Amino acid sequence: MLHDRVKALAFDVFGTVVDVRGSLLRDLSEFGEREGLKADWPSFADTWLSGYVDRVADVRAGRRAWEPVDALNRSNLDRLLVERGLGSVADAERVGLNNSWLRLSPWPDVLEGLRRMRGRFRVVTLANGNFALLRGLAAAVGLVWDEILSAEAVKRYKTDPAVYRMAVDRLRLPPDEIMMVAAHKHDLTAAAAEGFRTAFVPRPLELGPGGKPDKPACDDRFDLIADDFIDLADKLGA
Repeated sequence: MLHDRVKALAFDVFGTVVDVRGSLLRDLSEFGEREGLKADWPSFADTWLSGYVDRVADVRAGRRAWEPVDALNRSNLDRLLVERGLGSVADAERVGLNNSWLRLSPWPDVLEGLRRMRGRFRVVTLANGNFALLRGLAAAVGLVWDEILSAEAVKRYKTDPAVYRMAVDRLRLPPDEIMMVAAHKHDLTAAAAEGFRTAFVPRPLELGPGGKPDKPACDDRFDLIADDFIDLADKLGA
């Protein structure tokens, strides 16, 4: 059976494990209320999230030098504050806002699902977040990993093959004994090209109202498709 072959589960984090957009919107709205600042906070959260995606794509395509995600997020935040007429926000408040990425809430199924899967498999991150961000997030919201693997180790971003090859080296397992778990099909497709097993866990609310996250399709070729982490644990016999 498939789960008898798999030894480690490698999880994408942003969007798959944690609700980035919803968490940013929560913190931005609380900041605005606390400081008496009015803004279109849902739009701000959407643009901050899309800015992260765009900057990572720029690095991957060679249009921008590599920087850790913390730095990318801060530069996007500074730009957005100016564009939205909030350029007077002090540096201390900007640091606090950027630290919202350390408080991203797990989806409701995550903690129980991870607990079950960790009882049977090595459970690791394989994420674009830098080590400090991933460690801080794990500590803040109760994510328990056997190991944190970050794209920072190779100064590349997924879907660069170097990131997946780094995971193979660090885990000391053949690729087909590692299963990539993600809500993003491009991540899974790139992992599969390096020989990984794949599990697609869609997150319908990832991009908020009107968003268009990846959805299951009849031509998907992933090893598993699960409704959430509880369902994934069931399908993996955990």
